[in-house]
Amino acid sequence: MKLKICGMNNQENCNAIGELQPDFLGFIFWKQSKRYCENEIHVNSKSIEKVGVFVDDDFDTIRDTIQLHQLSMVQLHGKERPDFCLQIKSLKTKVIKAITVDKKLNFSDLNNYKNSIDYYLFDTRGKLPGGNGTTFDWEILNQYKENIPYFLSGGIGLNELPKLEKFLQSDAAKYCFAIDINSQFEEKPGIKNKEKIKEFQEKLKQLR
Repeated sequence: MKLKICGMNNQENCNAIGELQPDFLGFIFWKQSKRYCENEIHVNSKSIEKVGVFVDDDFDTIRDTIQLHQLSMVQLHGKERPDFCLQIKSLKTKVIKAITVDKKLNFSDLNNYKNSIDYYLFDTRGKLPGGNGTTFDWEILNQYKENIPYFLSGGIGLNELPKLEKFLQSDAAKYCFAIDINSQFEEKPGIKNKEKIKEFQEKLKQLR
């Protein structure tokens, strides 16, 4: 089970968290976010993929940000349509389309994206496009019938480990590719607690 740590915006903290060798580090380029990544941050390992998070940005902005920050993946967290996702894929980067989840979500609507993205990311619907710090009912993912792998996101912390263990053994987790963590491991916005993440990482490795 792969691990993505999102909302990094501090070089010193990024160096410390990078020592844990997570699979992905996420950087938010939405200016309204309290975790907005304003400066270029280097990752101290070539094995860690850099993911850029965008909310309804234009093509040129995303293209330029990919080049400046050497991103290998783009996470689209707004209302981006399939044709736009395909445009971003043309930049030779992998595309994650974030889907905010509540009981009203119609999973059949995801069919439109299946040829234009590499991954979904399922997050909790809230006031913000992401980073609301709350979980959703993972049982709803039993309705997910695509074979596109997905990131599971939304307020996941150490307290969710028993629930996560049960979920990862269910049919709904068949295409769960990675766990995305953020706010539950922060000392303040953008600054992650290394020891808590290390504990979560070690236990996650044992789950599946």
